Amino acid sequence: MQSTDLSKPGEKKKLIWAGVLGLVAIVFLWWTFFGFGSSAPTTGPRTAAVPQPTPRKLPGNASAPADPTQQLTDLLATISVVIPPTVNTNVPEPRRNIFAFYEPAKGVVKAAETPTPTPTPTPPVLLAAVSPANVYARTADFTIEAAGDKFTPELRIYVDGRDLQTKYRSPQQLSATVPASAISNPGTRQITVRSVDGRLYSTALMLNVAPPPTPNYTYIGLISTRTHVDIALLQDTSSKAIVNAQRGDVLGGRFRLTSIADKELVFVDTNLQIKHKLAMSEGDKGVGSPLTRPTPRVDAEDDEPH
Repeated sequence: MQSTDLSKPGEKKKLIWAGVLGLVAIVFLWWTFFGFGSSAPTTGPRTAAVPQPTPRKLPGNASAPADPTQQLTDLLATISVVIPPTVNTNVPEPRRNIFAFYEPAKGVVKAAETPTPTPTPTPPVLLAAVSPANVYARTADFTIEAAGDKFTPELRIYVDGRDLQTKYRSPQQLSATVPASAISNPGTRQITVRSVDGRLYSTALMLNVAPPPTPNYTYIGLISTRTHVDIALLQDTSSKAIVNAQRGDVLGGRFRLTSIADKELVFVDTNLQIKHKLAMSEGDKGVGSPLTRPTPRVDAEDDEPH
């Protein structure tokens, strides 16, 4: 190795510049890793706070010459070992499906909740049947019989809420008289058995009120004789046949003619004792009808030749 000759001015300057450059490099490295009085760099692991060396004070205003060896010793004293946090690198990264994407949940529509029906209590009185169960409208008063169980003398029969005078016959039978006004029109009637205070009651049964049968005839004419015997001309609505009837005659096996007048006829149903009125009409004016036949001419006495 070639020795340096310090007697030469050029060699001495090179040596000084080499020392200055080395010192600048040490200061730059110190500023890069530790800084000068500021917090540690944000990049890299976080380190503990490093205590700064306390500068030595010299007596008076004299300043100590810079000692590179002492500065290096102080620099090494401030360096501490940084232990990075342990990271488990053996855990595999979860697999991801690149085709999977998030879908918002659809609103769930709740089905309408049907309330649970409240069970109907069993009536304390049993009404099993009524007799008769079918009647004709416009008939007279009749007796209805109620059959069942657990009947008591305090129970009464009701027709559409109307209290009837009831007779107690046995724990299984009651009877009452239904007035004609309760069945004046066709339809259904509700029959129940219960006490006046409503403590005892039964289920309801239906009484069917049917329309009564009517005469199947049309009143088309009247014939009066000198003996005051009136003859009614009627036409059967089914066969179109002409029927002559007098008072007291029974038509159709059940309808008795009781009254003959110019405007109407009166029949009585012999089975149900129901009256039916039949008004006068023009009848059938087709071919063969008695209303289309010419009235025979009667010659007067004045027309006879003398």
